Amino acid sequence: MNRTSYLWKRTAFAIITIFVAVSLNFVLFRILPGSAVTRISRVPNASPELKASLEAQFGLDKSLWEQYWLYLKGLLSGNLGVSYANRLPVADNLGTAFANTLPLVLTGTVIAILLGILIGVVAAVRRGGAFDHISTNVSVLFYAFPTQFLGMMLLIFFAGVLPSAGTSDPFALALTPWEQFLDRGRHLVLPVTTLVLTLFAENVLIMRSSVLETLGEDYILTAKAKGLPRGRIVRSYAVRNAMLPTITMIALALGTVVGGAILIEVIYSWPGIGRALYEAVLKRDYPMLQGGFLVITVVVVVLNYLADLIYFTLDPRVTD
Repeated sequence: MNRTSYLWKRTAFAIITIFVAVSLNFVLFRILPGSAVTRISRVPNASPELKASLEAQFGLDKSLWEQYWLYLKGLLSGNLGVSYANRLPVADNLGTAFANTLPLVLTGTVIAILLGILIGVVAAVRRGGAFDHISTNVSVLFYAFPTQFLGMMLLIFFAGVLPSAGTSDPFALALTPWEQFLDRGRHLVLPVTTLVLTLFAENVLIMRSSVLETLGEDYILTAKAKGLPRGRIVRSYAVRNAMLPTITMIALALGTVVGGAILIEVIYSWPGIGRALYEAVLKRDYPMLQGGFLVITVVVVVLNYLADLIYFTLDPRVTD
């Protein structure tokens, strides 16, 4: 398979995956019991006329094929629909939530990736040593802990020292810009720490395993036989080739930047995408759920597509 054929194949696969995800995203939320007007219609004195009016307003009185066609037309025009909960465009709601999620999840994910890769490489190079045993056992321990458990433990121990809810102090408007920046940073400490502890463990274990496998390859033995310095062998040969399976892990981890960290955002009352989707489930806000899951799916597919292109650049054998 030549390079052009490989690129076309991966591109077509990504487009088809997105289309299937778009269709499933529509169907899944339509087969769930109830609708956006179910709770409203149960309100005392809610007349059948009110229910019919709300169904017509939300477009629920149309057939599924009509709803699906309108759904596709809206997506092609960049319209994700209108939220049932606050009657605001879904795109605006997601944009506001994403602005809050980005500093939290991006910071935590980047720190976890860098920390995991560094510790994993050192543990593999010093295999069998004290550092290897300690880092591996600690990673397995944190990997086994549920996210909500870590979050609650940090809340219990540090809630009296660090801010534990929201993105900023309610009275932060009276502060200077620098003080507002520091206040927001303090609010980030606990949720970011929880996210790092949740993610770094798997990064350590995967990177360690990948580097150990690479260190056993013939070209590493050849480099050692040539008398190359150990540091150069690790940096130029082992780590670069060990990054191939790690790229997929990084691509999937970065996908959570858009998806948010639902448990963490709920625990720390962080108004991000994860919490917005959680509240949308409770309110049966189908447009919000559709828009949120669609954005998450598209981003994950695109990141995996980019990971394939990076594979293609680092290792030409992927086209064989």
